[in-house]
Amino acid sequence: MPDETRHAEAIDGAPSPRTAAVIPAAGRGVRLGRGAPKALRPLGGTPMLVHAVRAVARARTVSLVVVVAPPDGAAAVRTLLDEHPLPQSAGDTGVMVVTGGGTRQESVARGLAALPGDIDTVLVHDAARPLVPVETVEAVAAAVRAGAPAVVPALPVADTVKQIAPGTPAGEPEPVVATPERSLLRAVQTPQGFDRTVLAKAHADAPREGEGATDDAGLVERLGVPVVLVPGHEEAFKVTRPLDLVLAEAVLARRRVTDGF
Repeated sequence: MPDETRHAEAIDGAPSPRTAAVIPAAGRGVRLGRGAPKALRPLGGTPMLVHAVRAVARARTVSLVVVVAPPDGAAAVRTLLDEHPLPQSAGDTGVMVVTGGGTRQESVARGLAALPGDIDTVLVHDAARPLVPVETVEAVAAAVRAGAPAVVPALPVADTVKQIAPGTPAGEPEPVVATPERSLLRAVQTPQGFDRTVLAKAHADAPREGEGATDDAGLVERLGVPVVLVPGHEEAFKVTRPLDLVLAEAVLARRRVTDGF
C-alpha cells in the first residue's frame, strides 16, 4: 500500500503540497580544525552530512531533501550520497544536490530556488546537527502545516547569559552591560520550518552584505512575521568543536546498542 503521507492526493486528483528539507553544507567548519569540511567529518564511520540527510528523510512528511554543497564540491557530495543511500525507512524520499554560495544565507537561498513548485513547506536543517530525532523533525513540520508561518525547535537556556558592550578588543576584559532573564531565553536548534512563500520573501528582502544571516528565523522576524517555538531535543545539538564530536560519538554508540540505529 502506498505511503499515504508521502503520496496523498487532493480531491481533484492533483498532487498535494509537499514538504522539503534544505541542508546547507557548504561551510568549512574551521572550529573543528583542519581537514575536511565539517559536514564531511566522520561520525561513527559515516560522514555527518549523511547522518543529517538520513535524520530528516526518516520523517514521513519530508518527501525531498536538498543538500547545498560547497561551490567546488557538488559532484563529490553527490557521489558521497550515492555511496550512502537512504534506508528503507525513508520511503521514496528524493535527494537533490545543488551548488552553494559564499555564505550560509546565500546557500539556503540557492536551495530554495531549486525546489519544485509543489513544495509549500520548507525545513532548513544544519548538517552539523546529525542526530536530530525524527520526532523533532515531525513536530516542526506539523506546526507549519497547522498554520504557523515559521517554527523553531528550542530548549531552555541552562546557563546564566551576560550581554557585553560592543567593540572590546579581543583578549581584553569585556564589560557586562546586562544580564537577561534566563527563564525568557531559549537556545534554538534546527530544523527550522517555514511556509515556503514566507521564507522566500525573507531571503529576497535580506541584505546581501557582510557574513549573512546564521538563522533563517531571524530573517523572517525582520518581516514582522511571527515565529513560534516548539520543544527541541538534547540530541539535536550542533557539532562545532572537537568535544561536541566526542559527545556525538557517545550518543550514536548508545543508539546502536539500545535502538539498533
